[in-house]
Amino acid sequence: MNHNTSMIRLTGALSGKTITIPDVNVGPMPDLVAPGLIQDGAAVHEFGAIDPYCGYPDVRSYERKLGLLIPATNTSMEHELWSIIGSNSSLDAHGKSGVLTGIGLHTCNVITPRPQLRTHEDLLEYKRQFLGGLKAAADQAMLAQPQYLIMGMSLEHIIDNLSEVDAPVRELEAHTGLTVATWHEAATAALRKFGAKRIGLLTPFDHNGNRNASRVFTELGFEVVTSVGFSCANALHIAHVPDWAKEKAILQLLATADNKLDAIVQCGTNMSLIQVSEKLEPQIGIPIIGINAATFWFALRENGITAPIKNAGLLLRRF
Repeated sequence: MNHNTSMIRLTGALSGKTITIPDVNVGPMPDLVAPGLIQDGAAVHEFGAIDPYCGYPDVRSYERKLGLLIPATNTSMEHELWSIIGSNSSLDAHGKSGVLTGIGLHTCNVITPRPQLRTHEDLLEYKRQFLGGLKAAADQAMLAQPQYLIMGMSLEHIIDNLSEVDAPVRELEAHTGLTVATWHEAATAALRKFGAKRIGLLTPFDHNGNRNASRVFTELGFEVVTSVGFSCANALHIAHVPDWAKEKAILQLLATADNKLDAIVQCGTNMSLIQVSEKLEPQIGIPIIGINAATFWFALRENGITAPIKNAGLLLRRF
């Protein structure tokens, strides 16, 4: 990070934490080599100066530059977040910019070369790979001078208790100097907005992963009434679970009269869900808290971006 960077301090609207946001537009920005603008190697004096000491912002990410850390096998989360940004950035009929105009993502991968999830030993190896590679991915992300980080991983999949889920996040914050949005904080904030207590989990995990997730959500203060997992044997393949199967699991196994759920919570950042949430929430009458949309919602609200967001589920529209 640029040593000339100054800091802006915010109070997180959902967490109440003090969030330090680097002002990454402190001049000289852009830093230009003399004589500045050239044509065929010669200075163009009549063009006028681009004064770098004004501190020009990133042209596309001028409101907030967010770093996103995801496993290298993940093809869903970045796609979902950009789709939310895209559908909330275009000009309206009156020429007014969308609510997420100027929000940008810089994504870096955590290298996970052995993504097998068939056995408990596989899960432990995947945990070792992800946690072991997190710092390197963060160092790579910091080269783009993000102002805030998003943890794009269901840590409760690989860690079975809340204190251990929290530990690598706090280490990452200490290492980078940035605040990190996490799924367990986002899910807690989202469920509290709806006053939800009784939840059902939808995951791509097997029995071990679902057991870990249930334990973490119980520690967070929620009653896990039931959990449904697709038992994906490979982290890459999570993105290939079809939407019809997710819909069927929600309608037939989770949102039933017997379960009496207040909300459905979906874990697994490589399992896209915003289209399913948009389709089913009006039918089932309870919120579907999808990990990607909810973690993004948390990051935006913590950064003072409070406007309703469309095409990403009830949570982002209402709160």
